[in-house]
Amino acid sequence: MLEPLGYRPKFANNVMAVLVAYLVNLIVPRAGEFARATAISKYEHIPFEKAFGTIVSERVADVIMLLSIIGLAFFFQTELLSSYFFDDQEGSGTNYSFYVLIVLAILGFLLFRLIRKSENPVVKKIQSFVYGLIQGVASIFKMKKKWAFIFHTLFIWTMYVLMFYAVTFALPETKHMPFSAIIVGFVVGGLSMALTNGGLGTYPVFVASALTLYGIDENPALAFGWIMWTAQTVMVLLFGGLSFLILPLYNKEQEEMVSS
Repeated sequence: MLEPLGYRPKFANNVMAVLVAYLVNLIVPRAGEFARATAISKYEHIPFEKAFGTIVSERVADVIMLLSIIGLAFFFQTELLSSYFFDDQEGSGTNYSFYVLIVLAILGFLLFRLIRKSENPVVKKIQSFVYGLIQGVASIFKMKKKWAFIFHTLFIWTMYVLMFYAVTFALPETKHMPFSAIIVGFVVGGLSMALTNGGLGTYPVFVASALTLYGIDENPALAFGWIMWTAQTVMVLLFGGLSFLILPLYNKEQEEMVSS
């Protein structure tokens, strides 16, 4: 994404900047994007705003992919997910939640109309930010290697789901889970990551609650969630920590080679 802007950052710097971003996100949510842009700007001499702009475009693409997977999960498991999110013991939860969703949709539409016509400076900044995000998404389809970008985005998210699938073989109780359970568990786990730093404490519980819908006992379901969370977190801590240490040393060595 930086190449059309006239920059060719080193592959090693790109990889280590991403890993550092994951590490920082464990400490301060969403601060990793700023850390990544700062690293690219410092070691590749690329303006921060341009580096950060491409990262925002990536995150928009990721949000679209996550929403697509959520939509897929609801399409194939509408009744199950409705009971999970909406039903109560008396059976009236679905109707109540349906009315709440209708009211929220109406309020959202009215708020959209109000923001669109507002002349308030703060609202104008929000409008400008949203418009910039839309432009960022549109730029994906205008870039020189757009099909490569789209392919890699699809590939990355496919690997995310398959990573979840691979862990099912860690326990005898989960190795025969249907693919629908994998998708639902992936979606619920992904949403739980937004509640705490790196999903600490929430990810295993949310994933377990989703897997129990498919008849898996609570203990193995919870164990699966902890295995999944621990594997991801250890990977981020290990490779993110190494990248944090190696990144300045690597670039110092590169600068010395150029100067000599």
